[in-house]
Amino acid sequence: MKFILKLLLTAVAVFVLQKILPGINVDSYVDAIWVALVIGILNIFVRPLLVFFTLPATIITLGLFLFVINAFMIQLAGYFLDSFTVASFWWALLFSVLLSVLQPVLHSLIGEDKK
Repeated sequence: MKFILKLLLTAVAVFVLQKILPGINVDSYVDAIWVALVIGILNIFVRPLLVFFTLPATIITLGLFLFVINAFMIQLAGYFLDSFTVASFWWALLFSVLLSVLQPVLHSLIGEDKK
């Protein structure tokens, strides 16, 4: 149940951010749910591989290269979904940073137990 709530809250974040950022476009709220789902799937399967193969660059940049990986994941989601467009890498980078800030705030609304 918490997975569905997190997915819906991430979709809300995607929909709000696309209203704020002119370089990001999502056609509807249902498409924002699809974007959240695709980003989640990419973060589960593709992101660990990218982090592993770019580990030297991540270490040299003291972890800042992870922002580049996140932006690539956003662009990859835009490639898979026709209803989600990203104008450039820089918009994807800004979107990923703002999404990373907004997600924990929204997820705190469901009150997870920290053990």
